[in-house]
Amino acid sequence: MSLLNTSLHAQEKQTMDWFEETRLAIVQMGNPILRQCARELSKEEILSPQTQQLIEQMKVTLRGVGVGLAAPQIGCSIQMAVIEDTEEYQKTIPAELLKLREREPVPFHVIINPKITIDESEYVEFFEGCLSVTNCMGVVPRARSVRVECLNEKAEPVVIEAKGWYARILQHEIDHLLGNLFLDRVLTKSLCTTENYEKYWRNQPIEEIRQLIKK
Repeated sequence: MSLLNTSLHAQEKQTMDWFEETRLAIVQMGNPILRQCARELSKEEILSPQTQQLIEQMKVTLRGVGVGLAAPQIGCSIQMAVIEDTEEYQKTIPAELLKLREREPVPFHVIINPKITIDESEYVEFFEGCLSVTNCMGVVPRARSVRVECLNEKAEPVVIEAKGWYARILQHEIDHLLGNLFLDRVLTKSLCTTENYEKYWRNQPIEEIRQLIKK
C-alpha cells in the first residue's frame, strides 16, 4: 500500500470515527421533554457556535435513519428541526407509490421558530413512524399542503410552500416542537410493529389499507 493510500485510509477512518462520535442519542417516548412546547431561539442564539455545532450533529444523527429530526428528540427543548429526504431512501419504494404519496427528494435544510399554516381543504392518510417511538408505525391523516414561515441556520427568514410527503414531514417535525407525537393523530387500528409494516403494509395502496383496518 502506498503512503498516499495509507494517508487516505487514515483520513477516512478519522472521518467515520467523527461521525460515530457525533451521533446524538435520540430521546424516546415517555421522556417529558417530548411533551413540552419548545422555546424559540433568538438570532444571536441561532448564529452562536453552539447552535451551529448542534445543527451539524443533528445532520449526522439523521443521516441513514430518517427524514426529519426535531431538537426535542435529542434532548434540547428549542424550536429547531432538520429535514432531508434523499433519493436513496426512495429507491425501494415502487414508482407508482412515490407518485401517489407525492414524494420527491428534499435537500438538507434547517427550520427554526416555524409558524405553520395548514390548508384544511384536503387531508391524506399514509403510514408514519418516528425515531422517538421505536418499532411502531401507523396511518396518520395529514393536510396535503402547508405553508411554513421560519428562519434558516443563518437566521434568515424563509417561506416554505409544501405539498405531499414534504408537507407531511414538516407537520410531523413541527408537531414535535409543540409537544405532540404522531401517536396523538394516528388511526389506532392501523398501529403495527415496524417488522409487520415491512411484511404486510409497506407497498399496499392506502385505499386497501383503509378497507382492511375498518373491518
